[in-house]
Amino acid sequence: MVFVVSSALDAVVDLAGGRVNIHVLMALAAFASVFMGNSLEGALLLAMFNLAHIAEEYFTSRAMNDVKELKESHPDFALVLESVDVPPHFSSLSYKRIPVHNVDMGAYILVRAGETVPVDGEVSRGRSTITVEHLTGEAKPLEKKMGDSIPGGARNLDGMLIVRATKTWEESTLARIVQLTEEAQLNKPKLQRWLDEFGERYSQVVVALSVAVALIGPFLFRWPFIGTSVCRGSVYRALGLMVAASPCALAVAPLAYATAISACSSKGILLKGGHVLDALASCHTIAFDKTGTLTTGELSCRAIEPIYGHKIGGDKHASISCCIPNCEKEALAVAAAMEKGTTHPIGRAVVDHSAGKDLPHVAIESFESLPGRGLLATLSAFESRESGGKLLSASLGSVEYIASLCKTVVESQNIKEAVNASSYGTDFVHAALSVNKKVTLFHFEDKPRPGVVDVVAALSNQARLRLVMLTGDHASSAWRVAKAVGINEVFCDLKPEDKLNQVKTISRERGGGLIMVGDGINDAPALAAATVGIVLAQRASATAIAVADVLLLQDNISGVPFVIAKARQTTSLVKQSVALALSCIILASLPSVMGFLPLWLTVLLHEGGTLVVCLNSIRALKKPTWSWRHDFQLMLNDFKESVIGFLRKPPTENSVQAAPC
Repeated sequence: MVFVVSSALDAVVDLAGGRVNIHVLMALAAFASVFMGNSLEGALLLAMFNLAHIAEEYFTSRAMNDVKELKESHPDFALVLESVDVPPHFSSLSYKRIPVHNVDMGAYILVRAGETVPVDGEVSRGRSTITVEHLTGEAKPLEKKMGDSIPGGARNLDGMLIVRATKTWEESTLARIVQLTEEAQLNKPKLQRWLDEFGERYSQVVVALSVAVALIGPFLFRWPFIGTSVCRGSVYRALGLMVAASPCALAVAPLAYATAISACSSKGILLKGGHVLDALASCHTIAFDKTGTLTTGELSCRAIEPIYGHKIGGDKHASISCCIPNCEKEALAVAAAMEKGTTHPIGRAVVDHSAGKDLPHVAIESFESLPGRGLLATLSAFESRESGGKLLSASLGSVEYIASLCKTVVESQNIKEAVNASSYGTDFVHAALSVNKKVTLFHFEDKPRPGVVDVVAALSNQARLRLVMLTGDHASSAWRVAKAVGINEVFCDLKPEDKLNQVKTISRERGGGLIMVGDGINDAPALAAATVGIVLAQRASATAIAVADVLLLQDNISGVPFVIAKARQTTSLVKQSVALALSCIILASLPSVMGFLPLWLTVLLHEGGTLVVCLNSIRALKKPTWSWRHDFQLMLNDFKESVIGFLRKPPTENSVQAAPC
């Protein structure tokens, strides 16, 4: 009775809204069965239909389980300190319990052992071990001490922390993960949108065909209208067609998209919709930025070398420097003043190298940033043997940029030759500083990220992708890293607009889609132009995050092979599900129209097909493989291990026979 009332209400609501869907079709079939005197069959039909939908909801909830766990993992309240010293101390703490949504930036929060950090912040006091596995997929516990940043949603395993909130709840890491994942699951791919539109029209066609079978069947095939003990009537056959051809299985075929998005989010990979999976699966080329993506991005200054325009005093034995206190320190002081507050890896390396050193004072009168080229500044309050109290112009950037500022071709060529003749070689990352026509060369070292070689090997050998490096560095530095990680195609000395043009050119010439992977610094145009843009979210600018399609929450690219394999797995599963759904509809419809199947068995076949499609879709929760052969091999290995484990299982106590006396 419960099933009858529930189905009737659903059908009435749908009809009132002008919709003809599976609920309407099943209700019509059930009530028509009752009308023809088969009340038991009608009740069985509705019971199986509702039970099948309960199972479908279970499988759907499994697909959304990771997002549900994330939403439930955040605390509802935070322990905010009422009055604190700056910095706060553990000796005298007074706190109040307030809703996490009301925590302001700058507030100090107490996080005890076993509790979850409510919002993004910075550790002000204490030292502890945290885990962020549920956020980024990183299983290794992390040590956090005073001054370290800590994401909202991190779990404090031991110790006590005082955290200064750096973001509100709405802007914190956990809230953003939940928001982006939910938006991605709502952002339907093209196939799913088409199936949604097709489903309603398809249901109307099924109703029309069923009416045609009921009315025309007696004239064409001499079926009885109502039915006899010998032959099923046309109305009964029409009801079978109405049930068998219902688009339930087709409607759940795209469930694999939501399942895959959920699986990726549990690994710290956020997708901006199911359409990203289709796009990833269609790509044949992947391009990497170098600095900060393939390499650590943590440059270290190895040497500072005056190479052009620096003068030595008249007495060659005195070796008096033309700069105060010497050329290297003066260049470092100017570069550090120009790069103060920068987020660029070279700028950070310069500032870090200048820390703790006794350098001359430099004041910046005016400043201009030229993206992809360098910096231009006017210096004041600057001690120099040649300044004479005048304002000096300083430029810092790539060697090509500094050389382009020369007034003559000869001077530009001399600077380039001086760089090539450097005593430190040409394998380092270079930046040049020009102050009053004196050029100083900075040498920086950058190392490949751990695990990058394995990532590149997987993409090349298993994914069969064409690998390209796009970088603004000079050729020798770019090729040094490319050879170390296993990339054979390099485009170097590229400005941001050159990267954009190169992405467009590669996509046009080679065909197929292109994936662009970058750290989000000066990469936004190329990320936007690529078929799929993948960005390291911890480093990326707000613009890069906005235009990217995939966000990697871990500060490495180890998730790239996973998301590409997951995309290929998902598109394959969706195709399989659509094929299964259509096969089930055909296999159930034809025998029903021919009168071979009773109505209850038709419902069983129909709902069974729907459950098979659901089971196939949630396979997207499993670890992806690169091909069906690999998938079959893994399944075979699992089966072998299960059999071996069963055979090696020791006999139970009851099965051991007593020894004869």
